[in-house]
Amino acid sequence: MALVSTDDFATWDDPVSWWPRLAAVLDRLATGCPGSYRAWDWTSGLPRPGAVVEVPVPDVLVVEGVSSGRASVRLRLTRLCWVEGPDRARRLERAVARDGESCRRHLEAWQRFEDGWFAVDDTRRHADDVVQPEDGAAVVGA
Repeated sequence: MALVSTDDFATWDDPVSWWPRLAAVLDRLATGCPGSYRAWDWTSGLPRPGAVVEVPVPDVLVVEGVSSGRASVRLRLTRLCWVEGPDRARRLERAVARDGESCRRHLEAWQRFEDGWFAVDDTRRHADDVVQPEDGAAVVGA
């Protein structure tokens, strides 16, 4: 199994238009060839070019993140899973605790972007599975 996170591609200023970079990796994997990409390094709180991530051809590939179930790729997906997180305020506080108070303004803007993205893309309605952690436990990417 391999995991690719859309956080490796997205930035505060470019939440989803980077998709062709990820599509190039997915296209290589679909032909049976390994892929690679340069991830963003977020350790400073702002994105800067980071390490090259090698993606071997997996039996199962999990693509995780806000736009991973986008309408333009749904026909290529085996399964689309929607993870229902806790309420908006709790998600924001978790993200601020993870990324630092200096990111709060960016995280609030990101939440507004997500609202619009999911409303237009209708991602949840197209999900094969909706996962609702009972205890509000953190999920990968949450």
